[in-house]
Amino acid sequence: MKRRTFLATAGATVATAGLFSRRLAAEGDSHRFHLNYAPHFGMFRHSAGNDLVDQLKFAADQGFTAWEDNGMKRRPQADQERVARAMEKLGMTMGVFVATATFKDVTFAGDDKAAREAVLKDIRDSVEVAKRVRAKWMTVVPGRYDPKLAWDYQTANCIELLRRCAEILEPHNLVMVLEPLNHHTNHPGTFLYKSPQAYLICRAVGSPSCKILFDIYHQQITEGNLIPNIDRCWSEIGYFQVGDNPGRKEPGTGEIHYGNVFRFIHQRGFQGVVGMEHGNSKKGAEGEQAVIEAYRKADSMISAK
Repeated sequence: MKRRTFLATAGATVATAGLFSRRLAAEGDSHRFHLNYAPHFGMFRHSAGNDLVDQLKFAADQGFTAWEDNGMKRRPQADQERVARAMEKLGMTMGVFVATATFKDVTFAGDDKAAREAVLKDIRDSVEVAKRVRAKWMTVVPGRYDPKLAWDYQTANCIELLRRCAEILEPHNLVMVLEPLNHHTNHPGTFLYKSPQAYLICRAVGSPSCKILFDIYHQQITEGNLIPNIDRCWSEIGYFQVGDNPGRKEPGTGEIHYGNVFRFIHQRGFQGVVGMEHGNSKKGAEGEQAVIEAYRKADSMISAK
């Protein structure tokens, strides 16, 4: 091959590679979301396999910048550390794990000293997990209500115990997020179930380590009126979770107009994590792609004119 021909061919090859790289970069940019949506382990296992880190890498390739894992506290320490290292390399933010929760026992609302001490132990143990996985937020479900105790006494009990929990978390700049759960479909009997109730409690605790986990799925069932309630609770919201209703699947499968909700959250300047705590409406890799496309569609409405 003549030198001139070789140089021309090489130049064309480099130019083609450059165009291809720029096209890939542009595609990657087009898949970047306005909000930090957080999938969870298992959501993309048909596409990425069962390995935890491979699932993280797959999600990052799709443009997701956060992750959450309710069961992180129960995972072996080696897995916690491996996940944390991978997320750091991928530039992903760790969302919530469950610090303390029960759906059958009276804990925060009651008078039982042993139950309250067990909660404090859960919080202390969660500090070490949070440090290990580089998490800022942890979920707290304040248990069931006590039908034998007046509601205001229960509220006072809950506030007092949360203040003790906050004293443990504040030195570490960690945040427990309280999750109101719906009574009608999933969790009858839980003490915390309304957003105004969560707002009152967080205001009374008065700590940056005690905020609301506003689960849009649960609050659509309990009270609806989503955007006005989010707006009213805004100063005390530390975290969001997502699921459409009915069915608790990805956005677009139910009655909630997630494009409008996401636009409002974004316009208010939310920079935290939006957890994808729902199932997939379809099975297999096809269903996983449907989840990705659902978030791209809803997210695209944020910038729509």
